[in-house]
Amino acid sequence: MRCFLFLAICLGFSFSVFSQSDQLARNFFDQGEYEKALQIYQELYEKNPANMTFFEGMVGALQQLEEFDQAEKLLFQRLNNSANNPSILIELGHNFELQNNAERAKQFYEEALKSLAGRPNYAYSIARSFERYNLLDYAASAYEQAMEMNTDKNYNLQLARIYGEQGKIEKMFSNYLDLIEDDMKFYSIANREFNRYISEDASSEGNTIFRKLLLKRSQENPSLLYNEMLSWLFIQQKDFGKAFAQERAIYKRGEKNLQGILNLAVMAKNAEDYEAAEEIIAYAIEESPSPTFNLRGRHFQLGLKEKTVSGKELEKLEQEYRSLLEEYGYTSETLDIQVDLANFMAFRLDKKQEAVALLKNLSKSNLNEFEQAKVKMATADILVMQEKFNEALIFYSQVQHLVKNNELSQEARFKVAKTSYFKGDFEWAQTQLKVLKSSTSQLIANDALELSLLISDNSIEDSTQAALKQYARADLLAFQEKPTQAITVLDSVLTGHKGEKIEDEALYKQAKLFEKEQDFEKAAGNYHKIIELHGKDILADNANYFLAELYANQLNQPEKAKEFYEQIIFNFADSIYFVDARKKFRMLRGDNLE
Repeated sequence: MRCFLFLAICLGFSFSVFSQSDQLARNFFDQGEYEKALQIYQELYEKNPANMTFFEGMVGALQQLEEFDQAEKLLFQRLNNSANNPSILIELGHNFELQNNAERAKQFYEEALKSLAGRPNYAYSIARSFERYNLLDYAASAYEQAMEMNTDKNYNLQLARIYGEQGKIEKMFSNYLDLIEDDMKFYSIANREFNRYISEDASSEGNTIFRKLLLKRSQENPSLLYNEMLSWLFIQQKDFGKAFAQERAIYKRGEKNLQGILNLAVMAKNAEDYEAAEEIIAYAIEESPSPTFNLRGRHFQLGLKEKTVSGKELEKLEQEYRSLLEEYGYTSETLDIQVDLANFMAFRLDKKQEAVALLKNLSKSNLNEFEQAKVKMATADILVMQEKFNEALIFYSQVQHLVKNNELSQEARFKVAKTSYFKGDFEWAQTQLKVLKSSTSQLIANDALELSLLISDNSIEDSTQAALKQYARADLLAFQEKPTQAITVLDSVLTGHKGEKIEDEALYKQAKLFEKEQDFEKAAGNYHKIIELHGKDILADNANYFLAELYANQLNQPEKAKEFYEQIIFNFADSIYFVDARKKFRMLRGDNLE
């Protein structure tokens, strides 16, 4: 037993020494000290000649020192001692390629491929050796030959990745689809790769190839998989009508599950394609036998109408809310509808007192803590709108106590900060925001950071915070759905505090309000001023992007839109708008059109 323990200790010590020396050699190699690395690798190799890592390290160091003859000698020795391992042939080819002897290198590469005829099991190691030196054509050939020789071998995953790197997009898509057909566990891997080549632009090369491939396969094999993939593709292109046709086919031929159609309606709404969302949800309601689903669907329809109605239609929509509640009852099951009705009354119909009364009555129902929190949050929002700040703060605090470890609690804390900011208590607002910057919700954390920076940046040069108080007032008026008054207050900020830190924030806020009022020329004017006066500040990329959006979508000046998308591409590579700007610039330029 003692002898065994002693042997184990010795072996462990020996392994530790090898490991440390190997790491030291790697460090020298990475730092360009190849002679030192070579010396250590030679010592390690002499003690353990079977270790390929030490051998490859020694050869690599020799090649870096341009001792190609010595490296060749070692490689041939290894080849003879390892029963002509084909991977060594690739290393020999690479050694000649480093000497710009492409013809000799090619001989060894092709010899390695030929060796597959008698040794198909070497395919993976040969292909990986080729990939190591970015010899993708040879690597693909190795996998392809192995699959031809042995139909049980499946290298579709490796080939798909190589085809993608080679730019052989159709082959890449095809291999991934073969993988998914055989085993759905590859779906998430394939989908990640598809996302690299698919964009919103239906006419781009990737989208066109993928669509044609899916349609062809669907005709040859009418599997639901291809309907699902086509639906996914059309969703990426924001073509919800075509996606709906695929989801409808899946529903009819599948297990009659409406969840996919409901999810599609939500995506269409989020993308502001309200017409498509209405068509999709109407079909779902018609098909559903479930009263609960029917209720959810009709509630969703009312939310869609809120996005598009105005004037006298607002009163009619309120009645539709009430009709639905009378049909299903004022119960906990319809809580979300009652909350939405209260918000609609307060923010769209200016019936704030009636809305608060509805919510306070609802809070007397037999609700659980989470439901109580939702009602109190909505009540507090309306109280802020009425400028009953202290009462609102009490309600927000109650929400935090009701759902302590829920995201709703963090949202309530942010609204405490925002309410304090509205009333001019910037110090208390900052206290709350400091906690929220590390929120588990990225959206809340980002909002908290943005508001915190606004307060701190505009408190340094103005100890009275006069400009910030005016800006906060405009912000409150915007929240109260009083855009015209908010614009007027921002005019005062811009006139009275010209050239101060708050100027770009005021211009940007006012531009968004002009857009809401559909005064697109004035909005564009503000964005131009931000670019001119604050072209290197934090809002410069926002101004360039939204100015481009205005020219592209509202002012019908595509050439000007291209100009400002291009500004994002060349001057704001780290902007959150970079990917979108590049995509839209290429579309306007006419890239990759069929």
